Amino acid sequence: MTAIPESELERRGFRAGGRGGQHVITVSTSVQLRFDVINSPSLSQPVKERLLKLAGSRATQAGEVLITAVRFRTQERNRADAVERLQALVDEASVKPVFRVPTRPTRASKERRLEDKAKRATIKSGRSKPGLTD
Repeated sequence: MTAIPESELERRGFRAGGRGGQHVITVSTSVQLRFDVINSPSLSQPVKERLLKLAGSRATQAGEVLITAVRFRTQERNRADAVERLQALVDEASVKPVFRVPTRPTRASKERRLEDKAKRATIKSGRSKPGLTD
């Protein structure tokens, strides 16, 4: 769909927490990707609005989308993962939603529904114990 230019992305490496031994302590393998949606010239206004709504808690009040990638052990793979996830979000936001046109049920469908309800009621009433009447 809409490709994001590299010049609009801001990347920052930081040290990942969790398991990994001494390597984690010294190397910045995690990546935080920042994309300024509001000031992006490559996206139209409706796509920007849908993207910020889709981003949810990953969107800041300033209109930026933050994606943190810590899945892999190398910074290059985390960087690629963050870009892929951002691109998937943009692709999803660039698809215009199809609005459902509400319709009314037909007379025949209403009659079928009522007939099915009557059948189900007779089946269930036949399951009651004999001698008990309401």
